[in-house]
Amino acid sequence: LEIARRIGYPVLVRPSYVLGGRAMELVYDQEALQHYMTHAVAASPEHPVLIDKFLDDAIELDVDALADGERVVIGGIMEHIERAGVHSGDSACALPPKSVPAELQDEIRRQTVRLAEALKVRGLMNVQFAVKGRDIYVLEVNPRASRTVPFVSKAVGVPLAKLAARVMVGRKLGEMGLVSEALPRHVSVKESVFPFNKFPGVDTLLGPEMKSTGEVMGIDGSFGLAYAKAQLGSGVRLPDHGRVFISVRDEDKESVFPIAERLQRMGFQIVATRGTAAHFQNRGLAAEVVNKVQEGSPHAAEAIQNGEIAMVINTPTGARSHADIAGADAAVEGIELLRDRDLEVRALQEYQAAGDGKG
Repeated sequence: LEIARRIGYPVLVRPSYVLGGRAMELVYDQEALQHYMTHAVAASPEHPVLIDKFLDDAIELDVDALADGERVVIGGIMEHIERAGVHSGDSACALPPKSVPAELQDEIRRQTVRLAEALKVRGLMNVQFAVKGRDIYVLEVNPRASRTVPFVSKAVGVPLAKLAARVMVGRKLGEMGLVSEALPRHVSVKESVFPFNKFPGVDTLLGPEMKSTGEVMGIDGSFGLAYAKAQLGSGVRLPDHGRVFISVRDEDKESVFPIAERLQRMGFQIVATRGTAAHFQNRGLAAEVVNKVQEGSPHAAEAIQNGEIAMVINTPTGARSHADIAGADAAVEGIELLRDRDLEVRALQEYQAAGDGKG
């Protein structure tokens, strides 16, 4: 409790060694931390509990790299679509990064190389970074293959696992022809697949504990269409018309406004709870008001259950919620491009042959 008070809430708490974010939680106050400690110790009594300051609204990135003791080559840098706080296995991600400036990407590359050299890595390494403003934070370093390796290998056309295996038996990257990072000219988006339709009633809120059971990827020349393809692969078809329900916490109202504007320009009807609707109306954007569940029928949940809502953008206030404005922005970008053009189907090898730029 003293550590949490000193570094400030919210904090990320977890047993000292977990896989898939097991028993990892974000806690926002002392009462929640006290409740968690009992659960965490029961889940892993032989390990201490780690408490970290949580970076709210930070951009998370994954970097896969390959080292042979003489050379370190970046496999790929992936930007998570969902903000930090959602498990990396559950977050969609884009390669190359969508919104991180080039100079910050270069600094991340430099730090990755330094880490691999300091740790004397032979083979694959994964580093998770968070970027907030101009500051770069190292979240985790794993001198091993990550679940992202198959995605990165397909995205950049480099068989990272095969090369890593050869490095581990004494081969050098240079003699195998890998001397610099492959920089594809296309965009690849990974999306997670969730089993929620198989388990009615399960908690669908995403957080530090991994819930996905699979992955798909979409590739195109633009982020929007690559994201749309990834959504389609995961079983989600982005709507091209209908009513969009928007209800966001106060701190997200300003950032969701341009998203609502873009949706309305495309012909979508905006439906919002009172506070969100008032913010839109004050800015000159028409919005139909709908009740929250606790305000009585007819309310938003009924409209969703009745199939009257094509899309939901919701960032509720509360300790268990995670803002998803970035995900909404990505979806709208995909919808905009889908309205203007058809999806292009190409062989993976065509993308890789066209995108063999080197760093």
